Formats: sequence, structure tokens, C-alpha cells
Amino acid sequence: MRLLSLVFSLALTTTLSAAGATPEGVGFKEIRIHSEARNKDLAVFVWYPAVAGGEAVPVGEDRIFEGTPAFADAPVAGGDHPIILLSHGSGATVQKMAWIATALADAGFVVAGPNHPGTTSGDSTPEDTPKLWERTDDLSTVLSALLAEPKFRSVIDPDKIGALGFSLGGAAVLQLAGARARLDDYVRYCDTYPDMPDCRWFAGGRAYVDQTEVQVEPYDLRNVDLARFEQSNLDARLQTVVAVDPALATAFNLESLEDVQSALHFVNLGAHETVPIAVRSDTLASRVSHGSLTHIENAVHFSFLPVCRQGAKAFMKAIGEADPLCSDEGSRSRAALHEELEQTIVDLFRSSFSKVK
Repeated sequence: MRLLSLVFSLALTTTLSAAGATPEGVGFKEIRIHSEARNKDLAVFVWYPAVAGGEAVPVGEDRIFEGTPAFADAPVAGGDHPIILLSHGSGATVQKMAWIATALADAGFVVAGPNHPGTTSGDSTPEDTPKLWERTDDLSTVLSALLAEPKFRSVIDPDKIGALGFSLGGAAVLQLAGARARLDDYVRYCDTYPDMPDCRWFAGGRAYVDQTEVQVEPYDLRNVDLARFEQSNLDARLQTVVAVDPALATAFNLESLEDVQSALHFVNLGAHETVPIAVRSDTLASRVSHGSLTHIENAVHFSFLPVCRQGAKAFMKAIGEADPLCSDEGSRSRAALHEELEQTIVDLFRSSFSKVK
């Protein structure tokens, strides 16, 4: 949870030359989309197949992580592209998913995701964290806005809509597909496993507001709005979901998974015996009628974060950062793990959309 403000408040504005390592044909654009539910604008980031133009920038780069180049404001390539909605992890930003968003855009997808207020870098509180209904509304709002915006409406296939989420974002995209959670089960999970990172976050007595750490009362999950937590957040426009190490894995209503019409694909980072109970997805995957579970060997939860810059570990040690954000604890580099994840996720979406008539 220390990645809440430290890492993601250090974003750089450095511009790369177009002659660098930018994948040809991937555009990137930051836009604002108004959320009626939140009564504020969402910061939304879009990656897309592009034609020549724009300026190459390293999306998601900061003092810890490498950025992933894309052409800012490049013209959108014509075609009928599937769209993938992105949901980031707790205390992160969607820009930190740039590496996978760029791979998807390079494969022909339009990719879009918001920074979720209340659970993003420098703006994250224990009280806001379990409000999955806010995240799902953000994603539906982004989808509706892009399908109505002429620049993107003309190049998006409205019959091929997917969602990709990591950690808390994984739980959000499962709920967007119609899966529901039980509050009693989530309370029981934290009572049983108080040392899990999310449970420590609720009990830790701190939050981040306006990029500053503040002290708050420990948050009791029993205070969550029961009706909102257990409601259906289904967006029927969705065809397929990829949930990577989804949070709330022990709290989902298994019967609700059996009713989901979308394809649900789970990805766990690590071998089965190494995946934490908080995100272990084998039980969830066993209850879906069309889906899959993939394990990425030698990976850990943080392997889904960007590749760390040279010297990042020393920098974090110097400032007292304890979370192993740059450790993959395996025999493969994070870059190698990302290559497998990129291929796996692209293939899952391609396979699902190939079955859409």
C-alpha cells in the first residue's frame, strides 16, 4: 500500500524523440470525462492504433518506473477496433498500466481507463477503497463517452467491448461483468487474514489526500454501505473480462459468477501455491461457464507494475520505502514476465472477440 503516493506522485514530463523505442502506430491521449455520479471530471487516458503524427512521450515514467512510449495526440487510425476498459490497482494510476495498454493498442485495440478518485495515487482513503460501485460507474461512464465522441465512435466496434483490471481493478471489472460480492465474506476475510495488504490498509490509520499522507481512524468494513457493496454493477455491453490478481477473491458470491454471460478470464501472478489467498482465483474460475485461469510462473503481485528504472531499489531504500515494488522473486526479469503477460492478455481478448458475431 505504500505505493499509494510515493511512487505515483513523481511523474516526469520528459519528452522522448520520435526516433526512440516508440512502437509504431500507437497513439495516446489524455481527456476529461464528466461523471454525474461523482459530480466531477475524470482524468481518462486513451491508447489507440494511430497513423503517423504526434509527439513521442514516455507514459507512466517516474523516479521508480520506466515509461512506455506512445505518440501523444497522434491521429486515430481508421478501422473497427475493439475497445478495452482499464481499471488500475488500489493507490495506483492507469498510466502505470501503459505497458499493457500499449501492447493492446499495438495489437489493434482502443484502450481507455480513468484514474479512479479516492483510490488513486495521492488521493486514496481506506473508506473509499471498498466502494467498487464507484469504480464500475467510472468505467461505464468512460465507455458511454467514447462511444458518443465522434473521433472514437467512428473507429470503435460497439459489439466488441472488453475490460482489463489489476488487483482492486480486477475486482471492479468482474463486477462490471455482473459478479457480486458479499460484505460478510469480506469482513470475515480480514478478520481471518489481518496481515493481508488490503486488511492492513483498512486498519492502518492513514490515507492520502491532495498528495499528502494524513492520519485517519482505522476503517471497519462493517461500516460499508451493504446495499451498494452487494448490488449488481452489470454493464450489459461488456463481452469479455481479464482480471489479473483480482482483489476480493474470497468475497465474491460464487452463484453470481455462474450467471455471468461475459467470458471471464483470470490471470494469477505466480504458481498456485505462491498466490496469496487475497487474489487466488482458482475457485472463482471453477464457477464460470466460459472463461479460463492462467498462471504466470515466477511472477508476484507487483510484477504487473512497470519495469523499474536502474537504481530504483537503492532510491527506495534511501527514502525508507519498504514495499518490494521492484522485486519479482523469480528467475525471470520483469521485462520477460511482461512479454508473457502481453501475449497472454492479447490472445485472451482476440480469442473472445473472434467468437462475437
